This record gives sequence, C-alpha cells and structure tokens, in this order.
Amino acid sequence: MKRRTFVRVAGVVGAGAMATPDALLGVGHGDLDAALGSGGPVGLGSRADLVVRGATVFDGTGAAGRVVDVAVTGDRISAIGGDLPAGSDELDARGGALAPGFIDIHSHADLSLLVNNRAESRIRQGVTLEVVGQDGGSIGPWSDAQFESTRDRYQRQGVVIDFRDPAGFVERIGRERPAVGVATMVGNGALRGLVVGNEDRPATDAEVARMQELLSDQIARGCVGLSSGLEYAPSGFADAAELAALAGVLRGTGYPYASHMRNEDDRLLGAVAEALHVGRLAGVPVQISHLKAQGQRNYWKADAALDLIDRARADGVDVHFDRYPYTAYATGLSNLFPSESRSGGNAAFLRRLRAPESAARLEAACRDKVALLGDWNSVQISSTNDATSWARGRRLGDLADERATEPYALTLQLLEANGGSVGMIGHGMGEENTAKILAHPLGMLCSDGGAYAPYGPLSTGSPHPRGYGSFARLLGHYARDTRALTLESAIHKITQMPARKLRLADRGEIRIGAYADLVVFDPTTVADRATFDDPHQYPVGIPHVVVNGVLTLRDGEHTGRLGGRGVNGVAAL
Repeated sequence: MKRRTFVRVAGVVGAGAMATPDALLGVGHGDLDAALGSGGPVGLGSRADLVVRGATVFDGTGAAGRVVDVAVTGDRISAIGGDLPAGSDELDARGGALAPGFIDIHSHADLSLLVNNRAESRIRQGVTLEVVGQDGGSIGPWSDAQFESTRDRYQRQGVVIDFRDPAGFVERIGRERPAVGVATMVGNGALRGLVVGNEDRPATDAEVARMQELLSDQIARGCVGLSSGLEYAPSGFADAAELAALAGVLRGTGYPYASHMRNEDDRLLGAVAEALHVGRLAGVPVQISHLKAQGQRNYWKADAALDLIDRARADGVDVHFDRYPYTAYATGLSNLFPSESRSGGNAAFLRRLRAPESAARLEAACRDKVALLGDWNSVQISSTNDATSWARGRRLGDLADERATEPYALTLQLLEANGGSVGMIGHGMGEENTAKILAHPLGMLCSDGGAYAPYGPLSTGSPHPRGYGSFARLLGHYARDTRALTLESAIHKITQMPARKLRLADRGEIRIGAYADLVVFDPTTVADRATFDDPHQYPVGIPHVVVNGVLTLRDGEHTGRLGGRGVNGVAAL
C-alpha cells in the first residue's frame, strides 16, 4: 500500500466503532502513558535514525492507543513523544496504527527461512519474531544419519546445513540475519527420535536421563521451552511421566512446556487435563498449542476446555494457549490414522495399511475420523511430490469422483505414492468457537504455519492460508469486522503477551529501550487475502515493518534490508 492511500484521518478500534484520531486516544495508556509523563518527548538524545510520525501508538500492554511520534536509534526505541526532532529517515504514519512487532508464538517457518531469507509471507503480515521448534519437532538434535539426510536435501536448494541442534540453528540465524527474528523450543519428539528411536515403547531410565541432559544443554544455549506433538510419532509415544521428567528440566527458568495435545476431538478434555497435569508435575508454565474442538459433535467441548484451563489458572498453574484464526487445521494425511499405526516410521506405517491383520481396523479408524470432520471434502490435499501434484489444493471427495476412485482407496494411493508424507488441511472447527477462543483472556494468536512466497521454491503446494494471513485476519476480521475482541486486546495477544510468556527481554512493547520491532498498519483496511483455494496472496493494510531498527517493509514493498536475529529468553545473540 502506498503512503498516499494509507495516510488518512480514520480508524476502527475497540469493538469495531468508527473513530477519529482524537477518539483513538482513549484512557489508561499503560506503559506508554507512564513513559510520556507530562506529555513531552522522552529519551531524546542525538539525531535518530528513524522517526515514525503521527501514528496512534498501541504499546502492546492492552492499553488504548495514543497519537505520538516514536524514534529509533540503532536497534532500539530511543524516544517517544509529540513533535520529535527530525530523524535521518522518517515515516509519515498519520491515520494509521503503530504496534510492537508481532510475535508468532507457534510457527513452523524453521528451515524455510534459510531457503528464502526475505521471509515474504511473514514480514508482510507484520511478524518480526518466529517461535519455532513446535509440536515436538524442533530442528534437531539430530543423529549423524538425520543430519546427513537433511544436509543433502537442502543442499539441492543451495542451503548449507552447518548445525545439528535447535541452539545451533538459532546461532545460524544470527549469522544469516533473515528478515525476521527467531527463537526456538526443543521438541520432545526430536529428543525421543534421537535417543529412543521411532518405536512405540516406554523410554528407559537411562534414556530419560539422556534426553534430560540434551534438553538442559539446549536450554543453557538459549532455547526457550519444551514442545510436544502428541498426535505424532515419536513424540506421542511418551507418557505423562516421561513428559513431566523432561519438562522438569525447565523448572526455575520460567520457560513453558508447550503441547500439541494427544487429542483435539473426541478425547479433548482428557488431553487438556494431561497437559495441565504435566505442568503441575514438572512445576513449570504450560502453553497449550492451537486449542480447538474438532468435529461438530465436539463443539460443546470448547467451553468445557476453557473452563478446565480457567480453573487450573485459578489454582496457580501458569497456563495459556494459542490458536490460529481459521476453522481448518493442517497436518499430514497420515494423521487420519491412529498414532500407534505410525510406530517405526513411514515404511512400517505403509505396510500396516495393507497388512491383513491391521488393514480393516485402520480403514475403520480413518473413515471415523473423516466422518468426525464431515465428509471426504473436509479433507483437502496441501502438499505432495511432483508425481502427484495433480492432487494439490483439491478436496479428496471431489478428486475421487473425478478419478472414479473410492475416496479411501485414493487416500492409500496418495500415501503410497508419497512414501507416507502427504500434507492435508482438515476443515472441522466452528466459527463461533474460533472467535471465543481467540478472545479469551488467556489466549494468544499463532499462525501454526510456515514461511512462503508466491515465487521460487516456497511457492509450491497449496498451503493453509494461515502462513500468509493469520495476523492480518485477527486485526481485520476478528477485531474490526466481527468485533470479537478489541484492537488493543488483539495487539496485546501478539506482542507483550507472548514475549512475557517466553521471557523475551525487551520484546513485545513500545517503550524506551525496547528493541525496535515495529509494525504500522491501517486499522480500517488491514485484511488477509489468502484463501484455501488460492493461498499464495499477501495481506493488505500493513505498509511498514521494522525489525531490530531495520526498515524491511516500506510502503508495502520489501526493501531487501534484513534485520532478523537469533533470540533467546535473556537477550539477542
């Protein structure tokens, strides 16, 4: 968006009411008001590198916005006030909103940031910091074989893999300096895959001790928590006692145990209880990943799940959750089958699909999962190999009709043709529950998505639109259009709230001395454009993004200047 169309005197804030800039001031300005004191400029020193002028500034605390200028010197916010002196560079943001850079507390950008370090789909929706290593599947620690396989695969894309664990990945990000910052958790699935393998069996005491040792080393080197993905192998082969033993390594750090729970549909409430139980046993904070109630027969459980979480919070558990702003999830097609069927890896899984002793049972489980979602058109194929690219973006029911194939038979064909690895989108949640979960005071926003671009190697497939549109959709559809939550609250959920949950120093706030991660957006026009049928589309209404003081998006155009860093819970690397 060009500045001439962005700079105007209008805004939609709060519960969606139209407002002038004077009305945007509100009351209760939080940290920003305290910083301003009597209203004069604060932190003013030598000539600033950048001054953002005239925006309604939302400081990230949840307080109402206030029209002031914000100056940046180096990588920090150096002054806040009215009528600041000229900077070396200036942005005229009158009529717009200025917020701290958005923090994606559950991201799957990971290695794609090395494939295309411009992070196009992320920076253009205002994300300045990715928290990766989610769902139990961090970037290592890897065995020699895992390292060599990953190295060889990415070498074909011109990417050198010179690390073999999550902390090493973040150190590499510090050297690569992509467009966005990166912090990482450590996945229990990665730890289990290295120490125990892919078998469905309990870990021995010695194996648990080895996983604890590896986790402790990663936390000491800057990782910010432990994640699990209990619907996936091998993460889900860990029981609650093993998870608590690992999470206990975090005790005293303040870092959370983040869990993609063991079930998100028929056994949702038991899964919530298990996540809370692990946190209690370990004595650590809990972050429930992408909270949802899948399948219409389970929609009523959303309220019950939120009640469980509220009661645990009242009992002293430091628990929060996150959710993306869509009614469909993304996973692997193999997730239509029970997790125990995937024990031993993809080759063993594919054998079980055809084996006489297991085929009928697995088919019944898959059909029940599809019925839970609705029908075969609730399953949309998102990624495949080139040989089956004809399936990408298509609904399984329609595709089966076109090919005169029974849908379950087509599911098996796709899995076998892709070695068991097929991406899918499952359309199975309710809009009312989605809005309720997003608006809940303990909830944050995540994308649960990767980094993409409508060109080059990140343009293949038909990914979930959340990788392009989550943050714009929260600000536009939910805060402005449906009034599910106020603009101040929406900004808080994607700035200060995740920063504090992960103990990220000087992130997520607009205040003197904080890192200059900043987003200018137009509250009246910000919107996602990516759809399930046409996902490779950037959002609108976000013209300027600054990362660690580097102006990376200007007037809606990527400047090519990259300011991302590796970030840990204490300071940037």
